[in-house]
Amino acid sequence: MKFVDEYRDPVAARSVVARIVDLAGDDHFKFMEVCGGHTHTIYRHGIEHVLPEGVELVHGPGCPVCVIPMGRVDDAIAIAETPGVIFTSFGDMMRVPGSKGNLLGAKARGADVRFVYSPLDALRIAVDNPDRNVVFFAVGFETTAPSTAITLLHAREQRVTNFHVFSNHVTIVPPIKAILESPDLRLDGFLGPGHVSTVVGNRPYRFVPEKYGKPLVTAGFEPLDILQAIVMLLLQIRQGRCEVENQYTRVVRDEGNPRALQILAEVFELRPHFEWRGLGFISQSALRLRPEFADFDAELRYAVPGVRVADPKACQCGEVLKGVIKPWECKVFGTACTPETPIGTCMVSSEGACAAYYNFGRVHREVAVTLGRSR
Repeated sequence: MKFVDEYRDPVAARSVVARIVDLAGDDHFKFMEVCGGHTHTIYRHGIEHVLPEGVELVHGPGCPVCVIPMGRVDDAIAIAETPGVIFTSFGDMMRVPGSKGNLLGAKARGADVRFVYSPLDALRIAVDNPDRNVVFFAVGFETTAPSTAITLLHAREQRVTNFHVFSNHVTIVPPIKAILESPDLRLDGFLGPGHVSTVVGNRPYRFVPEKYGKPLVTAGFEPLDILQAIVMLLLQIRQGRCEVENQYTRVVRDEGNPRALQILAEVFELRPHFEWRGLGFISQSALRLRPEFADFDAELRYAVPGVRVADPKACQCGEVLKGVIKPWECKVFGTACTPETPIGTCMVSSEGACAAYYNFGRVHREVAVTLGRSR
């Protein structure tokens, strides 16, 4: 295949769906798509509604914005409201709620909060404003962490002293372990994250089949990618195999991106603990700057509250991120909580499961409820 429309061919999709129906038979299988990008593909293209009743897809903690707890948002706002600071962030973090509002609210109150497309944009702002301190709100899995690392290397090389990073980068393996050890959920396999795997490769997931006896297939982001990955999972189960397979071979290599991994190791180290929304504190699940980059560490330069803040009682983002409930099962979904007035992070991010359901799956959900087939 060479063109996007080939990965969306309805004739080919119907053929693959027929194969899924044949493999699933009368049994029931529950697979988790770890990446929020997969969730949006599934609902944008109606994949869940063409699958047989016996194949259920649930959503995991693969949206980097969604897993940031409210306390860390409060810390970001505290830094942004520090006099003399220019606070920079990706756009999807601007509306993520903390206990005291969001970054857009801080901007409205007079803080200099700016939207950037990359950490290099933030570094340029620092170079252009030598009399101001510029902080970049670094968020994301191993997918985006290399760009932050590269920027810090450039900042050190250029001897930029007014640039700092508030690191909230997280890693993918520890939350998968936490999901597998959760008593709330029974899973039969995983659709592995495509974007993260371009950096870390497939090798880090080998513990999933070896220790927990669950197959994992790293998948791409087009409809036929998702459907083919489901076929591969079902084939493993039917053939008595349990291993890590790579559907996204046009992009992902088993060894990942060695240069990106080298840069990450040069700039970052693992935190002893980090709080995840819905999953609590997970050991060695996030990245902080190494001591050699302490001069660029916003957490060392600025006083932040560092207080753990409980999610609003009405919000069930934690259960959604763990795959325990579907977004429409949250009591405030589509009523008090919408993309325009989000209560939880899953409704804010472009990769959030609630946003995917709201934008692409709500009508189908209402039909399913009417038919008594809510899934």
